Amino acid sequence: MSLPLSDAELDAIVADVVSRTLGPRRRADSGAASGSSKRVTIGADHRGAELKAALTEHLQRHGYQVVDCGAVPGAAAADYPDIAEAVAVPVARGEAWRGIVIDAAGIGSSIAANKVSGARAALCYNLATAANSREHNDANVLVLGSEMTEISLAVQILEVWLRTPFAGGRHARRVEKISAIEKRNGPQQTGHG
Repeated sequence: MSLPLSDAELDAIVADVVSRTLGPRRRADSGAASGSSKRVTIGADHRGAELKAALTEHLQRHGYQVVDCGAVPGAAAADYPDIAEAVAVPVARGEAWRGIVIDAAGIGSSIAANKVSGARAALCYNLATAANSREHNDANVLVLGSEMTEISLAVQILEVWLRTPFAGGRHARRVEKISAIEKRNGPQQTGHG
């Protein structure tokens, strides 16, 4: 069992990962530390509710405005597609800065959140994937697997993800191509139903 890291230790980890990923000239985004309140939506199915509670507490301690999209620890079964949509929609509409979705493995929530036009959900399982999803893909929804990631690591992933800036440049062109795919293949009638 790991002890919780101090803010200074988290800052050092974030700086190290971002420096190794982005190079020494780039600096991490300060997130809520800049004094401006940033709205973050967060939600989990019943299997991710405990991790969601820990991350919510961490976010609030660091000055983020947290919008809870469910479920709570001990709640009856909650379906991850419903939670993923509830988290991703406000982010895609610009009503929230970022979103976080948690289920047991994270895979289903990632798939569901990415069905929301404008959401770029990334399933992250270590610090490098967290930094990469922000730097290269401008991910706006973080997805975590509660049964794949210990709470202490999840907090570190969250911090790296929140503080890593989008690099733009050639990556912006690629993110624009992702948006173009989304527009070309938007809601379609399937004939089922």
